[in-house]
Order: sequence, then C-alpha cells, then structure tokens
Amino acid sequence: MKFSIRDAEKSDMNQVLKLIQELAIFEKEENAVEVTEADLIRDGFGSKVLFKCFVAEVDGIIKGMALVYPRYSTWKGPIIHLEDLIVTEKMRGTGMGTALLNEVVKYGASLGVRRINWEVLDWNEPAIKFYESKGANVMRDWDVVQLNENGIKNYIKSI
Repeated sequence: MKFSIRDAEKSDMNQVLKLIQELAIFEKEENAVEVTEADLIRDGFGSKVLFKCFVAEVDGIIKGMALVYPRYSTWKGPIIHLEDLIVTEKMRGTGMGTALLNEVVKYGASLGVRRINWEVLDWNEPAIKFYESKGANVMRDWDVVQLNENGIKNYIKSI
C-alpha cells in the first residue's frame, strides 16, 4: 500500500488525536489521554509552538504519526524527544514506521541535535526489535520517572 509522509497541519489534529487514543488502548491506558484536539492545535500551531508532528497518510487518511519536541541535555546540549511514533495496526509492517522514524532523524539532524530520546514499554518486543534494528540503544537499566498532575499539586503543598 502506498503512503506519503508530510508535516502535520492543524486540520490533521483530529486524526492525530484518534491515533493517540488508539495507542493508549494498545498500551492498556485507554483512560489516560487528557489532551484534546484544541490542545494539539494550540500547542503545535499556536503562538508558542511546543512540538513538531509528521503524519503518514494513505488516500488522505492519516495512518501514522510521529511527534517530537526540543529538550536540552546537560551532557549533550540540544536534543529532541520522540514522544510517540504511532502506526495504526493494519499498517504495521508496510515500512510506514521506518519512514516516520526517518523523518524524525532527518529533522533532528537538520537541527544539529546530538541525541534523539524516546521510551518504549518493556513488554512491547516488536517495537524494541524495530528500534534496535535501526541502531537505537534500548537502555533497560534506566527507569522513567514522572510526577503527574496530582503529584505536582501534592509536592507543592509539601514545600
């Protein structure tokens, strides 16, 4: 099946949100998505752009996406973080994921970043194998640390 990769546009955010929701279901976190289409439009295309998004489409329908944003490493300097690379289940194995990752890496290189970071769930072996096949280092000795919205509020109360 033929697909194309391009920069996302405001009008794509409804379909991007559907992919995000599909990923949440796959990751057994179906109720975790709080972001809205309006949030994605504001944060990706508003006065303060917080992310860059690439989409993969087939016949005008978005079947994959990759969303990245800038970070800064005290060891490396400028880096980008790949928040999500999503390919709808029916399109996996078509080369779409590789094409999206290619765009992310080319984008990072154009910015002169020294590293591209992302996470993968430890039980998602197909994704781990895919990333390792592309030369990525899956660092299994690091744990992800997060402070969620309630954690932030509780932390603030405690100081």
